[in-house]
Amino acid sequence: MQPAEFSKELDFQRLLSRFPELLVGGQIDPDQPRRFVLVKQEQAIGHEDNEARWSIDHLFLDQNGIPTLVEVKRQSDTRLRREVIGQILDYAANCQVSWTWESIRSAFESTCADNEAQHDVVLAEFLDKDVTVDQFWSNVKTNLQAGKIRMLIVADHIPTEVRRIVEFLNRQMDPAEFLAVELRQYTAGNLRTLVPMVFGQTQEATKKQVSSSGPRWTEGRFIEALASKCSSAEVDVACALIAWMKTSGFPLIYGVGREFGSVYPLMKVQNVTINPVYLSTDGKIWFQLKSLSNKPIFDDLDMRRELLHRFAAVNNSNLTQQMLNGYGSLPYGVVARDPDGTKKLTDAFEWIAEKVRSVPQA
Repeated sequence: MQPAEFSKELDFQRLLSRFPELLVGGQIDPDQPRRFVLVKQEQAIGHEDNEARWSIDHLFLDQNGIPTLVEVKRQSDTRLRREVIGQILDYAANCQVSWTWESIRSAFESTCADNEAQHDVVLAEFLDKDVTVDQFWSNVKTNLQAGKIRMLIVADHIPTEVRRIVEFLNRQMDPAEFLAVELRQYTAGNLRTLVPMVFGQTQEATKKQVSSSGPRWTEGRFIEALASKCSSAEVDVACALIAWMKTSGFPLIYGVGREFGSVYPLMKVQNVTINPVYLSTDGKIWFQLKSLSNKPIFDDLDMRRELLHRFAAVNNSNLTQQMLNGYGSLPYGVVARDPDGTKKLTDAFEWIAEKVRSVPQA
């Protein structure tokens, strides 16, 4: 496959609107991968008496209600250097006084209506099961008032000087975040693949994010939290899965969630993180198959079907095909009630691991 440019910036923008997964939330925050829902394309931003002085290419929200401003530029656009930095900073500085959580909610509902979707259903599928719609919009309000926003420059090529500026700004910003996403396109005949990569995550910025989230969970703390709310049989399921992860050869990543702990094996294919399943102290195993749709191996729908089929082998799992383009969970209790449940899950994890190991690393 050969590198190829996007024919029009509008095509680039439409692609992001349809597939927010291209913003690679797993690279933005490997510990708690970001998921995004589109609020509006070309969201107006006011200044003083002008209610729509500017418009940002895309406004997204992540699962924590953090407004994410996305400005798109093609490599051929000469403004992709310092000008775009000032442009998105202008937007960020003014959106706090121009937007309210109500106006963001209204824009989101309008976008859903334009796409013939029910906004409450879209949110229900997007949010974690322990987060209510009211809590989500309350988080949006709090983040907006606190200036906790995320700025993303997305381009098919991020020049070195832009990367350095983004890294510098991201080190200085708190609680805001400034990153760049390079989205390269490769084609061969009628085939096309997209390879995203995030720039701007320095060691200092990563430490800042961790400190604002919570202390990193450990195995002992994870098991203790689980034992406080689950039966011994359920804890045994989690312990068996963690034991498999520890012998898999992949690094274990414990999350930094304040309320719930998480853990997953860090699998990478050609430097792209593959994280379809993670364990949580909320009593469930969580699946995020939607995030795989633009990842190596599992960008193939049949591969995602096979992955789901293997986990759905647990009796009464209730894992359905709808999860292929979304998210879902499997309680430890359901696994514990199946005499072969734990083995079915470790076999499913091993199947994923074998697929990852079979791909030559870059």
